Amino acid sequence: MPHLSSAQTLGHPRFAPARAPRLLLALGLGLGLALAPALRVEARGAPESFADLAEQISPSVVNITTTSVVAASTGGVPMVPPGSPFEDFFKDFMGPNGGPNGQGGNAPQRSEALGSGFVISNDGFIVTNNHVIEGADDIEVEFFGGKKLKAKLVGTDLKTDIAVLKVESPEALPFVAFGDSNKMRVGDWVLAMGNPLGQGFSVSSGIISARGRELNGAYDDFLQTDAAINKGNSGGPLFNMDGQVIGVNTAILSPSGGSIGIGFSMSSNVVAHVVDQLKEFGETRRGWLGVRIQDVTTDVAEAMNLAAASGALITDVPDGPAKDGGLQAGDVILSFNGATIKDVRSLTRTVADAPIGQEVPVLINRAGAEQTLQIKLGRRETDEASGPLPAAQKKTPAAPETAEVLGLTLVPLDAKAIKDLGLDATATGLAVTRVDQSSEAADKGVAPGDVIVEAGQQKVLQLSDLQDRVTEAKDAGRKSILLLIRRSGDPRFVALSVQ
Repeated sequence: MPHLSSAQTLGHPRFAPARAPRLLLALGLGLGLALAPALRVEARGAPESFADLAEQISPSVVNITTTSVVAASTGGVPMVPPGSPFEDFFKDFMGPNGGPNGQGGNAPQRSEALGSGFVISNDGFIVTNNHVIEGADDIEVEFFGGKKLKAKLVGTDLKTDIAVLKVESPEALPFVAFGDSNKMRVGDWVLAMGNPLGQGFSVSSGIISARGRELNGAYDDFLQTDAAINKGNSGGPLFNMDGQVIGVNTAILSPSGGSIGIGFSMSSNVVAHVVDQLKEFGETRRGWLGVRIQDVTTDVAEAMNLAAASGALITDVPDGPAKDGGLQAGDVILSFNGATIKDVRSLTRTVADAPIGQEVPVLINRAGAEQTLQIKLGRRETDEASGPLPAAQKKTPAAPETAEVLGLTLVPLDAKAIKDLGLDATATGLAVTRVDQSSEAADKGVAPGDVIVEAGQQKVLQLSDLQDRVTEAKDAGRKSILLLIRRSGDPRFVALSVQ
């Protein structure tokens, strides 16, 4: 089974492989297709040589060596049979206390790790991965010509795994600039440089295999490449054919830990923004809107009568900038600060890059009509809400009754149901007590214990409210109805068929 791991610092004990994704095998299918006339496309040939480009950019790439103090193993003296010829050797080497040179088995030891990086200014700022230098007591940078300098840490960002270092040099240093990763297309040529497997400066070539890959982070925007990337390449640059950095080599997908042609580089348009903030502030300062959101799927778009399955659907608005600016649950964010919002991911990244403390225009669709609100953003690192979500306004539900609607057995919330479900005393809605496992609701993950609080973007307090909304949707010729469901306080919208 392959695993996803950092193109990490060689030999460092801190970096264990990440989760193991599924291996997807493509199986050929014999399909009879009526093909349209082929478009005439002229493929550009491979460069005759990458030598001139490699010679130009190599001086800006660095090897990074870190050292740190780690606790020694407590395993004690290796077990050998009495009288073994190795018995005296281990006694002499380990010492009487079970440690090297008689230091004892628990004596701290120094650990060394290797990685890569690149210079981005002639005064010595260097970019690498955070996991290359994390926990390091000492950082040394080796340049292409063999010169070595001590580096200090300027700042790190755990969310994008980026770190900025600084060295002091008596002369100006060769450096490289960031390019526009958004201009890179699948199939474009790239060069990867770094220190793979501790072998020193190395260059590999390949193409962009895919764009917009996500691994683990909210701000992920990885370029996938088949250029050889191995352990020790972490933090090294991925270059376009103009000698600009369009990615930072970070991780590989591999069954063995070695390159199989599936490498991931964090795109330069993400990295450059992080680097600017780390240089200026020593930390990141991301914008914060303060909403809970989900993608607008095709069925949700149909239920909301939207023209397209695009945008970010707000599921809840806790106290914060969004609430202060007038955003509401059920609004669909179509554009933010002039940038089109396609999904949750694009909104998250766009908000993060927006100016903190300034009002920005937010275009929304509310109940079928578009409007623009001005929202003054907070700072995510300091202002993000961590308290419980605001409870719905309390209303007295009807006497307990049970009904089956849309494959769900439902009961209005009463004092007993609220207590059994561990809900806030002010909670209202319809509690799901049973789900027909052959129903669409089951397929979409609705489960007993969920609470329906809205249907058709209107609050439901009793069973007749939901039944009326379903009837209204059918009469209007709609295929589905949108339900707002809470589970342990977390909201999400689910569209269920009413036909």
